[in-house]
Amino acid sequence: MKHKVKLTVIAKKLYPELQAEYCADPQSGECPCYNVGDEFEFLRDDEHDHFWHMGINTLTKTAADPESVAGGPKIPHCSEAWDAFSRYIYTGLQGGSIMRGWMKDENTMITCCSDGTRPVIFKVERIDYE
Repeated sequence: MKHKVKLTVIAKKLYPELQAEYCADPQSGECPCYNVGDEFEFLRDDEHDHFWHMGINTLTKTAADPESVAGGPKIPHCSEAWDAFSRYIYTGLQGGSIMRGWMKDENTMITCCSDGTRPVIFKVERIDYE
């Protein structure tokens, strides 16, 4: 049995009142790195090691220009987002349970980056295959 991990951007939030109060640029707006619906696929085998390279070139679906999306062919994942989901990706690539006892499906996790004024919410899924 082999394992891969699918990462999907399921939501982006924006808290303009927090940006106005705390950010150097009070008009920062939404996260520019990801788009709702972006999908990424992580493999770790004899040919690929997407984890080691912070997910660069894992983007498989986007409505935007792929070269402008984190995880695309030119930009690794945002470090704040990577910190939020990398542990689940690594666990899934090894065939482990991502979040047993917390999620309905132990091979799925919902997580978000730590940008408190414009968080991005991700779904992480371990996919088993032959």
